[in-house]
Amino acid sequence: MTALARTIHGRPVVRDADDISALVNAGPRAGSHARMVVALALGGVFLDAYDLTTLSWGISDVQAHFGLSAFQTGLVAAALNAGTIVGSIAGGWLTDRIGRYAVFMADMVCFVIAALVAGFAPTAGILIAARFAMGFGVGMDLPVAMAFLSEFSRLEGRGSKAAHAAAWCPTWYAASSACFVIVFALSYVLPAGHPDWLWRASLAFGAVPALVIIMVRGRYMSESPVWIARRGDLQRAADILRRSYGIDPVVRAVPGQAPVAMPVDPWRLVRRPLLRRGLMVAAMTLISSMSYNIIIFGLPTLLVSILHANPVQVVVISIILNLAVAFPGGLLGVRLARSVRSRPIILAGYAMQVAGVGTLALVGVPHGTAGVIAALAGFAAFLFAQGFGPGCQLMVYPTLSYPTELRGLGIGIARLVSGIGGTLILLSFPWMNTHLGPALFRVALLAPLAGVVIAFFSRWDVFGYDPDMDPALRQQAPPVRREVVLHAPELLFSTDTRN
Repeated sequence: MTALARTIHGRPVVRDADDISALVNAGPRAGSHARMVVALALGGVFLDAYDLTTLSWGISDVQAHFGLSAFQTGLVAAALNAGTIVGSIAGGWLTDRIGRYAVFMADMVCFVIAALVAGFAPTAGILIAARFAMGFGVGMDLPVAMAFLSEFSRLEGRGSKAAHAAAWCPTWYAASSACFVIVFALSYVLPAGHPDWLWRASLAFGAVPALVIIMVRGRYMSESPVWIARRGDLQRAADILRRSYGIDPVVRAVPGQAPVAMPVDPWRLVRRPLLRRGLMVAAMTLISSMSYNIIIFGLPTLLVSILHANPVQVVVISIILNLAVAFPGGLLGVRLARSVRSRPIILAGYAMQVAGVGTLALVGVPHGTAGVIAALAGFAAFLFAQGFGPGCQLMVYPTLSYPTELRGLGIGIARLVSGIGGTLILLSFPWMNTHLGPALFRVALLAPLAGVVIAFFSRWDVFGYDPDMDPALRQQAPPVRREVVLHAPELLFSTDTRN
């Protein structure tokens, strides 16, 4: 066989970064480490959700322990969210600049230190700083985790890029529920005379899974082969495929052409077609974040007012709704993501949310058993739709809309928008709840209605799409040797393996 053949002694030939992408898209071999890489990336998402959930129940104990004012208590509650906003941009930019592996491991170290400092914080100021650092880690983690999920997954079928990206949603719900379960378990173990021990232990426990990930990283984790290839190092990308993906490629660069790194040009995000995609993702992310936070904050209030539930009962009902409604919805979303186009899924999710929030708006303050059942059904419909629709797809879209060299920053911007939406609700919800009461749900209804309109008129769909193989995006980069591959008759093999 010649150097230009499809294989050499059964081993695939790699000539450029697109060949690396094609091998990844075809899927890993049996016994590879790809599944462990995916599991570890989802472990990072689990940590994100756990850290965001802690203190949602114990903020009053923190206030009492440190003698905080309402403003200072708000700083403790908002510190993590503020850190997330900053970390999203920093993490996205660093993920594209220095690589996925370095950012992921720095992120895990940040989780360990921040969790331990928060758990043992002697003053409110140190607790606020630790929570900000923890939020910074959460913000950094989602861009790098989504990049790993995409760049170690096949393009279609079981275990596809879209399905793995969608898996962040059920993982999030599972982690949130696990946080409350851990709190309940600790409440029976720790002495009641020390209420601060409970919130301290729950915060410090976040260091445990991060330490586990750090300890096993050497055996399973590696840099993304697609990112390495797009940086111009085909040999190292092939080594990673050999070690982590179970594929043994042979590197045969195009004669007379050295591998060229794709430029990391953030300004491409404000040029077509990436600008149009980014605006659509940002709009849907913003409205989804706002409606989700209104419903989540409204749920405990309504449970207390209509069921006269105590704080423990509110937590139990919230866990049940998470595990029995939202989590199955997320699992359905993962299943749909691998076999159904993305746009109809997100459109159906928004439509069901309109029905759910519309029911809450019509019921208002429920009277009698029928009203209570209708209100709970409205919450359940919203959470289930969030699970299979916007919750899953609003990470699938940014993950699969941007090429590898801009994927981290694109995801980071989407999470920045989500953080802004959540912050606006955190600031305005107390006022809206006091002055609007049940009419608040009429305001919340505007968000999924806008989502239906955007999803209906948008034609962008990421199902089965790999931006690294899109000629429209490649044309925005400076001419590289890929132009030679596309036009040289003797190198037609480089084009007949594309998906």
